[in-house]
Amino acid sequence: MQHAPQLRAMPLLLAAAFYTTHSHAEDAADAGADKPMQQVEVTAAHLKSARIDLSPNVGTTIYTIDRHMIDQLGQGDNTPFNEVLLRLPGVSQDSKASGSIHVRDDHANVQYRVNGVQLPESISGFGQSIDTRFVQQTDFITGALPAQFGLRTAGIVDIQTKEGTTKPGGRIGILAGTNNHYEPSAEFFGTQGAFNYYLSGSYLKSDMGIENPLPTRDALHNQTKQAKSFGALSYFLDDQTRLGLMFGTYNGRFQIPNNPDQAPAFSLTGQSDAGAGTTNAPSSQLDQKQREVNRFVVLSLQKSLGDLNYQVSAFHQYSELHYTPDALGDLIYNGVGSNTLRSNSASGAQFDSSYKLNPEHTLRAGLSYARQNTRSDNSVAVFDTNSDGTQASTDPRTIIDNSRQTGKLSSVYLQDEWHIAAPLTLNYGIRYDKVQAFINEQQWSPRVNLAWQVGKDTALHAGYSRYFTPPPQELAAQESINKYAGTTNAPEVGVSDNVRAERTNYFDVGVSHKVNAALTVTADAYYKKIHNMLDEGQFGQALILSPFNYERGFAKGLELSAIYSQAHWGGFLNLTTQQAKAQNIVSGQSLFGADELAYISNHYIHVDHDQTYTVSGGAHYHWGDSQISSDFLYGSGLRTTPDGAAPNSGHLPSYTTVNLALTHHWKQTGAGDIEGRLAVINLFDKSYLLRDGSGVGVGAPQYGTRRSLYAGLSTSF
Repeated sequence: MQHAPQLRAMPLLLAAAFYTTHSHAEDAADAGADKPMQQVEVTAAHLKSARIDLSPNVGTTIYTIDRHMIDQLGQGDNTPFNEVLLRLPGVSQDSKASGSIHVRDDHANVQYRVNGVQLPESISGFGQSIDTRFVQQTDFITGALPAQFGLRTAGIVDIQTKEGTTKPGGRIGILAGTNNHYEPSAEFFGTQGAFNYYLSGSYLKSDMGIENPLPTRDALHNQTKQAKSFGALSYFLDDQTRLGLMFGTYNGRFQIPNNPDQAPAFSLTGQSDAGAGTTNAPSSQLDQKQREVNRFVVLSLQKSLGDLNYQVSAFHQYSELHYTPDALGDLIYNGVGSNTLRSNSASGAQFDSSYKLNPEHTLRAGLSYARQNTRSDNSVAVFDTNSDGTQASTDPRTIIDNSRQTGKLSSVYLQDEWHIAAPLTLNYGIRYDKVQAFINEQQWSPRVNLAWQVGKDTALHAGYSRYFTPPPQELAAQESINKYAGTTNAPEVGVSDNVRAERTNYFDVGVSHKVNAALTVTADAYYKKIHNMLDEGQFGQALILSPFNYERGFAKGLELSAIYSQAHWGGFLNLTTQQAKAQNIVSGQSLFGADELAYISNHYIHVDHDQTYTVSGGAHYHWGDSQISSDFLYGSGLRTTPDGAAPNSGHLPSYTTVNLALTHHWKQTGAGDIEGRLAVINLFDKSYLLRDGSGVGVGAPQYGTRRSLYAGLSTSF
């Protein structure tokens, strides 16, 4: 991993010493590829550099992950992308049902950009639609962001994908392991004339789809099947113009794991035994399922005209989540059986440009527009209740609760990168965002970032940004809440205000120092003052997140990081301490109990995903064609609500997990270049809780995965 807190020149020198990569493109050059092929490669590199330069990073905090870092992880290319991000400062772990990761104590609010294009937000689920194997390099950008970055601002995951090379080739592999894990994959890439292509695909089958509600090694009813594909196609119209097409698909099926020996809470006609409250539907045999779909396509035109560069893109994304209940069991144990379908279709355009006005000033401007259509279809089986909320009938009835919402997001920005003097650079600008959906809101957001190269080995940065973050569009309207009055799905609080956009004043300051040729250390501190603080929680038996607002909140933290590299070995270490608190829930009130709302209305509480300390680190050693690597993750525990205590006033026990991997390469065999991999995840078989089922907006207990063994084999040709 490579750390770059603000200026890119110094970390790039470090990367050259720490990481070594080899590609078929280099093979072709060494073999004396013909001049047209060399020209295509030069053009591709030039346009890629110009595309990256469209996005300024002055005064921000940047952590970079390249292929070498990914290869050090236990599962290599097969590592889920959210687990790759966990090796970065400021990123803490959560369960899949609660969003998987949190950045700087935000619940979600992470923006994914692929080759310079911001992907629309998909419906939240268990799966990871980003496939690690197509990532060439990821810049993870946090802090006070320049005006180009908006809407989702906790962290920018800026991905540069693999591309075709002058020599056609590919890679085929398989990873197998514990819990019947079976994962074949394939990649193909190359160049034909002015046409450049990269294609990848993978399929996963496992008996450990999401976290286990029990501390056992095996979960009941937890199988998953997931398929992913990705393509990046480019056609060079001339040396300064590229036409690109990107597409990706994700299809995931999940069983919801069962928690045995649960006591029934409701009676159902025809399902009651002689004993009151007993049924013939054991909780160990429930059959709840979830299906997830995500697909996107992006068409881009990139042009370089001397000092002027621009990229214009049109995109479309469709995502869908379908929860299917156990027809009897959900009613017996929850009093509600909800067949829930949520989908989101988004189409729009994005334009980014830069113009080098003179040696001191580079102007950047752009705009984006997205139109989203959200659909929520719910067929909900419920029991009628008495005035005191007790069950009045053992015959369920079905309520049809369907809704639609069209939303529009518009943004425009203008900024100037001003090189005041050799060691000092200022990036300042302004951004305007507008959302029209359940709410109609807008904001002008000033941004200013300063970078100072104090000396050859030391760099400082500081910045201020005003942020505007609209809520996810898939939320429950008041009309839906009213339908459940007098039933087992009626909320304790019957009125909810619409969720609003979050507004933040963000301050960030950091330093990077190169101690010597091998060691670089960084430190970064931030403070966020937040109005209408957004959060999300799991409410009800469907594992779908719902947003709500706190009236006010704050978050603050400190990140320390170090990276050490020598010719044959290296390592990294990250330490984060942070705190996020909020007060007074002002939207989505029907998701909470009355006593809970009353307490939070005049008390600051920790948000449920607040973790005080997070530590990550790793080391690797090369010898010959072999490598051994290890990494670890420590968390001090997410928030919990002890019995009778204030909401989120406690925290779960701390945990540490250690992973180990061994890889070896057999080069130029009859079957191509072969890589073998052995890995142990959670080496010491620690049993630990990510969630215990308590807290504001938290569902069932969720335990981290126990020790898992993997073996992989791949061949490159």
